[in-house]
Amino acid sequence: MVVLSQAPSPSEKKKARHYLVGILDPRKEYSVASFRSKASRLIKSIIKRKKIPIVVGGSGLYVKALVDGLFPSPEADLKFRGRMQKFAARYGSPKLHSALAKIDPDAAANIHPNDARRIIRALEIYDSTGRTMTELKRETKGLKDNYDIKIFGLTRPRPQVYSSIDARVDKMFAGGVVNEVKALGKKRLSKTARAVLGFKEISEYLDGGYGLDEAMSLVKRNTRRFAKRQMTWFRSDGRIRWFDVSRMSEGAIVKKICGEVK
Repeated sequence: MVVLSQAPSPSEKKKARHYLVGILDPRKEYSVASFRSKASRLIKSIIKRKKIPIVVGGSGLYVKALVDGLFPSPEADLKFRGRMQKFAARYGSPKLHSALAKIDPDAAANIHPNDARRIIRALEIYDSTGRTMTELKRETKGLKDNYDIKIFGLTRPRPQVYSSIDARVDKMFAGGVVNEVKALGKKRLSKTARAVLGFKEISEYLDGGYGLDEAMSLVKRNTRRFAKRQMTWFRSDGRIRWFDVSRMSEGAIVKKICGEVK
């Protein structure tokens, strides 16, 4: 999965050493826990060599897990959830919220009384572990607890972002992404691989669900929607220092960032 995943090109890899790129067999599952474990070890090793690791990307959840730590959430207790869902259906989720407020007031303060799913999960955690979600979160450690980290974000006006996405999708199709998906479709892929942007739309085109132009249009639309969700996620993180690439040159941004990480 080179075209579909938009992995760095060989020439880009020569400019700087890359890690955790092209390491996964598309038939194997991957998770945020696996990423965090591998990335944390690599970062520690790079720092030991007196180098500054630069983490680039990507999924908001993966970034948060690495920076803030991965909350040790217990496995789902479907029986407990079922009982709570029946209770909420009969008496209303605010009743469950009141119960949570007595057990874990901090968690309750951050969950809307009508958000039954999150209320039930917080109660489920307490029922399964005997400890509140707030307690477990306080014990969660990430990069921020061990290192002086800096977080930078690159942004540009939304029309430019969407235009860039459309151009990249056009390049992917011109670069053979359809043949790549066709070859991948012959393998027993993991859920992780099947979730890659563009795989579903191109697979449905190959199955005769719609034409090539519609497949391209859907990939563009769904990628734009994903980008919008990403920006919403990252915009809520007040630690990020933003640079507008439409107003600053690449050199000026690099100079600013280098000045802050010395």
